[in-house]
Amino acid sequence: MDHQYLIPANTKRGQLILGWFRPFDLMLFGTGILITLLLLAFMPLNDTLVTIMVLSPAVITGFLVMPVPYYHNMLNIVVEVYEFLTNRQTYRWKGWCYRSVITKTKRKK
Repeated sequence: MDHQYLIPANTKRGQLILGWFRPFDLMLFGTGILITLLLLAFMPLNDTLVTIMVLSPAVITGFLVMPVPYYHNMLNIVVEVYEFLTNRQTYRWKGWCYRSVITKTKRKK
């Protein structure tokens, strides 16, 4: 093929477990399931509210590791939204004429 290589679009998926999960994702989901199983074993499930609270760790962690188009998973989206909202929202111009703008403003003073 004359040293022309075709790289498939999903090369990153080959590095993931089952093509979807990072090791951290599986550990997070496994922890949520383990906590849910422990709560199921030791909590009396007489009330609907208690049952919902006991099942919530597995449901929440399952929601966080759920794959989403254009992102890795919901955890990735939550982290990016948090970083966007907590970082500086005013952006200073540092383009190709940044130095000339500084010198012109200093001369006017």
